[in-house]
Amino acid sequence: MYQPELSNQISQTPAFVLDEAQVLANLQPLLDIRAATGCRVLYSMKALPWSGLLSLLQPYLDGISVSSLFEARLAKEVMGAATGVHLTTPGLREAEFAELSRLCTHISFNSLSQYQRLQGQGGAYAPGLRLNPQLSFAADPRYDPCRPHSKLGVVLADLAKGLPHGITGLHVHTVFGCCDFQPLLATIAHIRPLLAAQPDLQWLNLGGGYLYHSIAELNIIIQQINSLRAEFGVQIYLEPGKALVGNAGYLVSTVLDSFNSDGKTVLVLDTSVNHHPEVFEYQRAPQLLNEAAAGETALLVGSSCLAGDVFGEYRFTALPQVGERVVFSDCGAYTLIKANRFNGYNLPAIYRLAQGQMQLCREYDYQEYRQQWRSV
Repeated sequence: MYQPELSNQISQTPAFVLDEAQVLANLQPLLDIRAATGCRVLYSMKALPWSGLLSLLQPYLDGISVSSLFEARLAKEVMGAATGVHLTTPGLREAEFAELSRLCTHISFNSLSQYQRLQGQGGAYAPGLRLNPQLSFAADPRYDPCRPHSKLGVVLADLAKGLPHGITGLHVHTVFGCCDFQPLLATIAHIRPLLAAQPDLQWLNLGGGYLYHSIAELNIIIQQINSLRAEFGVQIYLEPGKALVGNAGYLVSTVLDSFNSDGKTVLVLDTSVNHHPEVFEYQRAPQLLNEAAAGETALLVGSSCLAGDVFGEYRFTALPQVGERVVFSDCGAYTLIKANRFNGYNLPAIYRLAQGQMQLCREYDYQEYRQQWRSV
């Protein structure tokens, strides 16, 4: 587990740290579910596609969930030729489909038109459809795959006459960051009539979005999976993403400046929301490791020229001084993969935390920034 003193082992900030022990602890509930049901566990690599993480997970997983050609290539490259690769995306490119169909073992088409246009091309993958059960569980429509006019999946009404010929499986995903299984129970109940009407179905992907390590009662999902397998004879897939890496990642930063602005202390950090873009996208303050329950407050802000480059207001027993470090927690998912070099600031270095020791895995430099923007 990350402790503040571990920051002393980091030579230069900003830095992203992945706690490998926490990743494996997060995986354990999934392995328990698999042992009790015979389901298969995938990792949704869009959360964090770092190859070091994929190598760590490789011995435990049944496959990888991907959303693009590059993700599929990386999954095969790191995980090996025998790895199951499951793809679903609204953005299938016809020019890429032949290669994708060779790399992927399962492709869940996002729409009927996508299936009709592409299904006759490519290799021997298992074709499926992504469903939109039109059940909304997210209060914020930005998170809601089933929002009105959703781009994600086929609505059940369009399948009233049955599934298209050749479809072997279904994929459903309705939540994000959920800490109970009630949405999953409601979703399964809603699609059961469709499952019952398709005796030739071979598999059902129940998607991701559930934080298994934060759900105490796993028997609910175990019973559901066993019931689905017994009643319909389908293989069940789970594809956690944030559930495996979210609370295992940290963003370490150094205070560059401290001043008063309209009566509040402002601490400028050497990172920015551009290294944690969901802070700005969703206007959500990230967790600060060991934030005080009471004490002095300060605004933690990023170093870019964006006025809204603000992490939030936090409490400290003693305000950090220039040169001291602060650590944001729960940064394992959707940070590095969305991070950018706005204003020319470098990307965070990548560290792995293993057996209580920080190990530097990757640093970036000017030449990589220059290569990104050169024209010749």
